[in-house]
Amino acid sequence: MIKVVAKGTYLDGKAEEAIELYKELVFETRKEDGCISYSLFRDVKNSSVLTMIEEWESQEALDAHMKTEHFTRIVPIISKLRINSELNIYELVM
Repeated sequence: MIKVVAKGTYLDGKAEEAIELYKELVFETRKEDGCISYSLFRDVKNSSVLTMIEEWESQEALDAHMKTEHFTRIVPIISKLRINSELNIYELVM
């Protein structure tokens, strides 16, 4: 199992725009083979911080996700709305 934590801090006023874009990304991604969970969270203390927490059956499923039409179209647009981002990919140990 693979867990992904993708955190971004958004430009002033752009988090809402990003959330609108994420709606389609989340909807389409949840239909993909190998997707266990795919959810967007907002920091309770800083509304400019959004974090996607994902769970995948395998690295292969995650790799396939990153090649989908919706991912390759939407993520570059979202990236332009961020000040910075951090991506961590974890594998299950225990």
